Amino acid sequence: MTNAESLEFDVVVVGCGIAGLSAAVAALEDGAKVAILERSDLADRGGQTRWTEAMMRMKSEDEVADDLESHFAENAGHYLDPELISEAAGDYENWSSIVKVLNFTDPELISTLSDRAGPTLQWLKKFGVRFDSLPGYFITTCTTRLAPIGGGLALVEALAAEAEKKGARFFYRTTARRLLQDDNGAVHGLEAAGPGNRRIRLRAPAVVLASGGFQGNPEMLTHYLGTDARYLRPVARGGYYNKGEGIRMALAAGAAPAGDYGQIHAEPLDPRSGAPEPIVLVFSYGILVNKHGRRFIDEAPSTVDATYENITRQILKQPEGIAWVILDSRIDDVPNWKRSVRSDQPPISAATLPELAGKLGLDAAALAATLAEYNAACMAGKFDPLAVDALATAAGYAPPKSNWARRIDKAPYSAYPVICGNCFTFGGIKVNTRSEVVNADGETIPGLYAAGEMTGLYYGTYTGATSVLRGAVFGQIAGHAAVAHGAGKPGAML
Repeated sequence: MTNAESLEFDVVVVGCGIAGLSAAVAALEDGAKVAILERSDLADRGGQTRWTEAMMRMKSEDEVADDLESHFAENAGHYLDPELISEAAGDYENWSSIVKVLNFTDPELISTLSDRAGPTLQWLKKFGVRFDSLPGYFITTCTTRLAPIGGGLALVEALAAEAEKKGARFFYRTTARRLLQDDNGAVHGLEAAGPGNRRIRLRAPAVVLASGGFQGNPEMLTHYLGTDARYLRPVARGGYYNKGEGIRMALAAGAAPAGDYGQIHAEPLDPRSGAPEPIVLVFSYGILVNKHGRRFIDEAPSTVDATYENITRQILKQPEGIAWVILDSRIDDVPNWKRSVRSDQPPISAATLPELAGKLGLDAAALAATLAEYNAACMAGKFDPLAVDALATAAGYAPPKSNWARRIDKAPYSAYPVICGNCFTFGGIKVNTRSEVVNADGETIPGLYAAGEMTGLYYGTYTGATSVLRGAVFGQIAGHAAVAHGAGKPGAML
């Protein structure tokens, strides 16, 4: 690579979301000279974090929610070998190379996340971030959550300001392309492309990859998820910048893959809306129909926060990847139900079912038949919109509706279109508790660290309200570890 600008740093951080900024600020606190690469311009900096409410699965500022570790354990992988899992119960140093790169949720990482979450929130508070139990878009919930006041944008602004104050150099509209490695495999910098495709070489004894998943890359999505990926779109603007180069660079350098490459964190979106995260979570109180006017899933198996992801994934599998939630005027019996809809588009309303079907482009007879069957299956009982009420459809009716099953026959009627939004991809690379990237033989790649959504942690069902949290925890760890490595103290305590 000739005629390229060449620059020297102590730590190069790829990505400007919560993971990258946490890494950068931690490294700066340790006195490092830090470069931060950001694909977007300054106005859009912050990746996914900028656009999210940044809910965190905490019961207080010092303790994670009671179900955090158990939820991860229940969704740690698929048909795992019990002999290998039993080995993981011992000390990490004694794990075989097979277990160190096993495609499962590493319990060491979850323990670290649980232990470090409280101290990390206290660290963030040093920069002016404040947390509270803010009302979110879930009307019914199964766990506890905190959020930064001002959402993810508050995190980005606080940490970016701290990084600027401490002298970090930001490279906007700059994309990392290839890691630089010496003959021993150690990473000592990277090559990047700046504005105008200008080539840049950034040399450093440590690189932290924090550039997110690949939800903004249709080629990778189709490769890993199949042709249904054509119907996906990122949940918010930040996702379009996440094109997977960080994952590909790490894999090319020998990193072990981790996480469920065939799965995403799915959120139900209104396709008409261009607002950030235009979620539609009101289907628990109505029914979902596909383009043929037929129901296809239990809309309310439990609290909405525990079930929306699986329901949304089933929407993706419907013809053309779309469904409609059908409601009637009884929706107003649900207190503050509009809190569960973040679309900036109004519902599609009609005085009659045939009129509604026409507006939705659905077959009126098919929709009428579906509602007639559903209404006939609704049973008498007490409706409690704020708790799982077991008001279910009659036995034998399929698909059943397990809760909040009331007749839909009181005009006027309304509907929202719903598609599967891709909040982030699950597939990524393997790291240990020091955020060091692990190769396919279970050994660390010297000088290479990673944090955030590009590290594989999730399988099956997302443990909600943990993505931003783990980005902050392991980003901070990565920043300190990267500086320690450059100083020749890789075993230093964080």
